[in-house]
Amino acid sequence: MPQENPLAPLYSGTYERALDAKKRAAIPSAWVTPENAEFFVIPHPQEGYLMVMPPEEFHATEQRILASGASAQEKRQAIRQFFSAAHKVCPDKQGRVLVPDSHAVAADLTGDIVFIGAGRRFEIWSKDRHSASCEANAAIYQRVAVDIGL
Repeated sequence: MPQENPLAPLYSGTYERALDAKKRAAIPSAWVTPENAEFFVIPHPQEGYLMVMPPEEFHATEQRILASGASAQEKRQAIRQFFSAAHKVCPDKQGRVLVPDSHAVAADLTGDIVFIGAGRRFEIWSKDRHSASCEANAAIYQRVAVDIGL
């Protein structure tokens, strides 16, 4: 498996935004740099939000799929679905990205949304869905935090 780049961007924080009528939203300015101005947007296959990755993380995810213990056929199918679901987006001069219609529907994105830092990638959630997820999973975070000594 490829080594992680210690200088790769790390995304943290929670930022509330609004999705406009054209399905555009502003990425937090701290997350966009000249070296990091394109992203791949992919619906999470199970949890109802959008994963957003810089190219380096997108390719690292591809490598993790290829290095997995899945059969060759399963790897081909996973790569096919992963790449076909991904859309490349670049922020405009106002820092906004256009969320593809199919992705907005998959993540139930309308109106109020949140950008969530998640380490080497970030996530875009509907505000209501994110609030419900945080409430439903609070005990998990608390347990893991205690386990690792936070």
